[in-house]
Parts: sequence; C-alpha cells; structure tokens
Amino acid sequence: MAEFMTGLKRTDMCGNLRISDVGREVTLFGWVQRQRDLGQLIFIDLRDRTGIVQLAFSDETDKEVFEKASACRSEFVLGARGVVAERSAKTDKIPTGDIEIQVKELRVLSKAQTPPFEIIDDSKTGEEIRLKHRYLDLRRKPLQDNLLLRSKIAKVTRDYFYENDFIEIETPMMIKSTPEGARDYLVPSRIHQGKFYALPQSPQIYKQLLMLSGFDRYIQLARCFRDEDLRADRQPEFTQIDMELSFCDADEIMEINEGLFKRLFKEVLGKELETPFMKMSYKEAMENYGSDKPDVRFGMKIQDISELVKDSEFGVFSNPIKAGGSVRCIVAKNAASVYTRKEIDKLTEYVRGIGAKGLAFVRWVEDEPSCSFKKFMKEGELENILSTVGAEKGDVVLIVADKNSVTLPVLGALRLVVAKRLDIIPDEFKFVWIVDFPFFEFDEESGEWIAMHHPFTMPREDCIKYLDTDKSKVIAKAYDLTLNGTELSSGSMRITDYELQQKMFRALKMTDEEIEAKFGFLVEAYKYGAPPHGGMGIGLDRVTMLLAGADSLRDVTAFPKVQNASELMSQCPSTVDDESLEVLGLEIKKNESED
Repeated sequence: MAEFMTGLKRTDMCGNLRISDVGREVTLFGWVQRQRDLGQLIFIDLRDRTGIVQLAFSDETDKEVFEKASACRSEFVLGARGVVAERSAKTDKIPTGDIEIQVKELRVLSKAQTPPFEIIDDSKTGEEIRLKHRYLDLRRKPLQDNLLLRSKIAKVTRDYFYENDFIEIETPMMIKSTPEGARDYLVPSRIHQGKFYALPQSPQIYKQLLMLSGFDRYIQLARCFRDEDLRADRQPEFTQIDMELSFCDADEIMEINEGLFKRLFKEVLGKELETPFMKMSYKEAMENYGSDKPDVRFGMKIQDISELVKDSEFGVFSNPIKAGGSVRCIVAKNAASVYTRKEIDKLTEYVRGIGAKGLAFVRWVEDEPSCSFKKFMKEGELENILSTVGAEKGDVVLIVADKNSVTLPVLGALRLVVAKRLDIIPDEFKFVWIVDFPFFEFDEESGEWIAMHHPFTMPREDCIKYLDTDKSKVIAKAYDLTLNGTELSSGSMRITDYELQQKMFRALKMTDEEIEAKFGFLVEAYKYGAPPHGGMGIGLDRVTMLLAGADSLRDVTAFPKVQNASELMSQCPSTVDDESLEVLGLEIKKNESED
C-alpha cells in the first residue's frame, strides 16, 4: 500500500548532491532506476530530472526501512530521508559518484508494474512502443534534457525580448480561415452552425494589426497549426517565436535576431557566435548550393558547365541547354575510393527518385579518368571540363542535365548525401541570411504566378514597375534565417500602402470578392494610418532540435505526432458520438464500403 508524504519535505534534488554535502541530512524524492540486493547490503539508484544518487541500506539501517528497500523494484516512487556520506566505491559514471545517502526513513509513495521497456538512456526499444507509452519514455534522461533545454531557450528568448522593449501579446487561437499554403485545421462552431473557425498557421494578420494599433514591438511564443504531411523537421502543431516591429527596416530586424541567437548560444550552450551572420541572395544560394537553406559548413558548390558542353554531340547535355536548361555538376574531392561504380549506380537511382532523368559521372581512379559519356566527347573536351571544375585524380564529378528547376535542387540534395557519406561536414554552427527572394513563383500546375511568401510582403521599390509587365523580375523584401541547412525562420517587410496592396492583389489575380472574404478587415485597417513594419517567425522546435543535436522534432516535443498526424499514446484523432456531432450540425459521410 502506498504511503503518504506527511512529514517529508524535499530538501534537495538527486543529481545536485556532491562531496561537499557530506554530513548533511537530506530528503529526496524520485523513481527507482534499479535496486541491487546483496544480502546484508541494499543499494537503490534514485532518479529525478536532475540525475541519479545512490541510496544505501546496511545492517545499521532500521529493520523496517531495510525490509521496505528489499521490496522496492524499478520505477517505484520513493521518498527518502538520510545523511550524505562518502562512498567507499566511487564512480565517475555519474556526477554524484563520490557520495551516497545512508537512509534513515523510506516511504514507498507509489508502486509500479514492470514497464514495457527499460528506462535507460540508450534504449533500443522501437520508437512506436516508446511513443505509445510516452509518459515512460519522457523519464529517460536524453528526452528530459531536451525538454529542459527547450524550456531554457524559451526563458532566454523572453528575457531578451523584454529587455529590448518588446511587448508580449497573445493572439487568438480560433480565427477566420484564410488558407494560404498549407491546409487549415478547422473547428466547427456550435453557435454558428455551418461555420468554422480555423487554428492559426501563424499569427500573421493579427500581429500586423497590432502594429497598426501602435504597439511598435510585439513578441509571442505562438502555437501554430498546419495540416500538411509530416517529416523529421515538421509537426502539425508547433511553436513559433513570433515578432513584429514598426518604424524599422530589414537590417534592424536581422540585427535584433542576431542578438537573440548570440544570447541563446552564450547562455544555453556556452558558445560565442560571431555576428553579423553571412548574407546570401536567393539566386546565389540556388546556383551554388541548389537550396534556399544552404548548408555552408563545407564546399562542393554546384558548377555550371553549360558553356563547355552546349555544342556537344552528347544529346543528354546539349538538348536541355537548347531547351533553356543547363548542365551542372558537383566535384566530390577524394571520393573515388568511396564511390565505386556500384555506389554511383545507387546515386543514380536516388536522383531519379527526386526528379532527374539520370546522372552522368567522371570517376578518376587511374591515370585515365573513367567517364560515363567519354565516347561522345571530342578530343580535349573532357580534359577541359575536368580542368575548369577543378577535378583531379581521386575525385568524382557528378553531373545532371535538365531544366534549372530540376538540376539545381537535385544537385543540392545530392551534395548533402555525398557530404554525409564522405563525413566531411564539420560539427559547427553556420548561420546564413537568405535575402532578395523572388516575390512570385510560377506554379506549373495552374499556369499562374503565386506569392512565394504571402501577399502582404513588400516588393523592392525598384521592382514595383514590373508587377504588371514581368513578374519574374519582382524581388521581395523578404529574408530567411538558416542554420546548417535548416530553415529557422522566415520574415519580410510588409506592404502598408493601401493602393500598393490592391495592386498586389490584382497581380495575384485575386477578385474583389476573394479579397473581401479573406482579408477585408486588414485591408480596411490600412485606410487608417499604417506604420512601416516588418517581422519574422522563428521555429522554436527547430532551434531546440539543432541546439540539442537531435535528429527529429519528436525528440524535442513532449507529446509528438507521427507520420500520419496521429498521437499513439492517446490515440487521437478519434471518433466522437452522434450527439456531439448533432450539436454542431454535422454528419459523418460514410464510405459505401462501410455499409
């Protein structure tokens, strides 16, 4: 039977005790990591979120206390009072390895059944089982450390913005549906039957309205929701460090955020960051790295060899160039011993899977390089290519020919795969601001130009003249912050001029009815004096994942969803009863196969 805590009050946390505490009487609470019964001696490793300490029981221990210790098993919840003593058999495996607690009083506060997996740091149990029993998985130190790190990041963030005169304001969680990009999660209204709230994909419109309201500097750790396919760095619900600033320019917003990361890395990781961060245009990022979130910790930049092969008899190269595409490559230095022909065949299958038609290569092992297209080359052409791209004996050159929308992202992805295989990515943090984004991107499915960010993004003044004539030339006052190949944030300066906003809506072919239905209240607000403003949102989850060195957002989220957006522990989403649906005026349409 469980005992009560009456008379026991925690004095210390298990992992905080040290040799300097010897002689002190302490009271601890925690879970049994393991119990070792040696007959005349019993040792219990007691665990809380700060670590583990050893409880010791001997022939000098009260008999009733000793019997309780003998009956303890893994994951029992205990309260223990005793004296800190120096251990005879010390260990450096835990920070408390110099001491133990000679227990005077022991209470079993809760017994535990044998858990479905052992609560140890390097658990080999499958993730599905651990997620189903997430409350047990969260007892493991690696996950607890990650969530403690997340908490510290949130605290330092708030402290930093408060010190810089930001005002924390909460925006609504149930808003009007204005689907842009990802699908909204919808909430049916009981009172207004047939109408729906949406969960916010971001607080975008509300934070802009706060600038119109005169708050100047807004900050919020905002919960956001997007109904989109999941991956390692994406969850359907996430937290955004959301901000908006009035009477500023993009450089000031970047400077504020560089200060935040400088502070975070100093206080959380004890690392000094150099600022300002590198800046790179979208065009430069795509052409050199094949990505708008480039990992610049290593070289292997993409090179354009179109001029060298435009007149080639090899149609795989010359035909895409004639069609307006390009031929580009990466050079993997000293990779020939790793990338055998069989390994290159695997890379070929990989690039085909992400959109390329194939992969040409040069593998230079012997004095004469091995080349998949050598028979199509005229004398001196291959040598010219190798010389121009800086390839030498021992290197591998990987080449993709297609339209630019294929060659660049495919080689960008291939660059990362090869770098990981060669183990050439240094363990460091490299921030990059990506600027000068195109305002529009062409959607091949619809045949229309759509906003790359959102319709409230301010175009560069010198590009406004192209809104009606050549949308490909319109550059946005937008900026993304990336770290080690991961996008951390996206932001922009906002349109505040009513006439320009109307012109932008027309450029996006939005009808008056559509504008009014989606954004009428914001457009109306612009008529009453809007300050220049801009902002951005930083993914708190992604920041935590990178600082923790975790592989997935699931490792830094307390109760995450899996690939199909379900949560294994509580088994949500779930069905609801007919009465609940009737109150909402809803009826579930069943598939014919269910009849």
